[in-house]
Amino acid sequence: MSQLKHLPKLNLKGPFGSGALGLIGLLAAGWGINSSLYNVEAGHRAIVFNRLVGVKETVYNEGTHFVIPWLERPIIYNVRVLAQNLPTLTGSKDLQMVNITLRVLSKPKIDALPTIYRTLGTDYGERVLPSIGNEVLKAVVAQFTASELITQREIVSSTIKSRLVDRAKDFNIELEDVSITHLTFGKEYAAAVEAKQVAQQEAERAKFIVERAIQTKKEIIVRAEGEALAAKKFNEQLREDPHGNFLSLRRIDAAKDIAQTIANGSNRVYLSADNLMLNLKSDQAVSKQD
Repeated sequence: MSQLKHLPKLNLKGPFGSGALGLIGLLAAGWGINSSLYNVEAGHRAIVFNRLVGVKETVYNEGTHFVIPWLERPIIYNVRVLAQNLPTLTGSKDLQMVNITLRVLSKPKIDALPTIYRTLGTDYGERVLPSIGNEVLKAVVAQFTASELITQREIVSSTIKSRLVDRAKDFNIELEDVSITHLTFGKEYAAAVEAKQVAQQEAERAKFIVERAIQTKKEIIVRAEGEALAAKKFNEQLREDPHGNFLSLRRIDAAKDIAQTIANGSNRVYLSADNLMLNLKSDQAVSKQD
């Protein structure tokens, strides 16, 4: 105390003292004004926490607003639509493991921001969406087989969306869109599908071979019947032609075929009329003698 008595006293009555007081007052006023104003940017909303009454129910729109310094503080929420991926590993109706990923577009319900802050805080999306997303995915996927998840993908997606929207409403979260972006199965199922496809291809190949054998058999039967009919007709013609004119005509046709074949060859061949079956005069002479 004795040392404090020797400290110099501030003289606030002079011109310098009044200037210092004015500066302090100006700084205090500036701090008060700065602390009592806050801005809400586009795509955001704000609520106010009061140290005496807690979270106020009023939701403040975009713009500049006032708060009481120290006694109140603003909490600003992003109310734009945010995207979030929800991966899940679950089982299908036929006990196949399925890797499925949902892409969810969500935003908070603006009128319920005070309730969201009281119950979930500002990170509501990370707290709620992964848990309810896994719950809904496991429940819906278990109702379909692995093949139905592929062939009825639109039905699966709409079922997941309707159930997830209903669950999110319990937490004051609005879902703009829910879509399946990734759907794969385990290695065992992929191997089974590949083996099934190979077996189907082998079965189709065996079926084709059987059908081809049946067709070949029919062709042989038809050809044999045709040859038998031709032989029968040939014999009938021989019996009906005692002068041998029909046989001579067939010899001429055969000679033409032989001559054409030899003419198309690269080698030179000299054949007699007997070899070409063209010695018709001798044959006629023999037939006359008979």
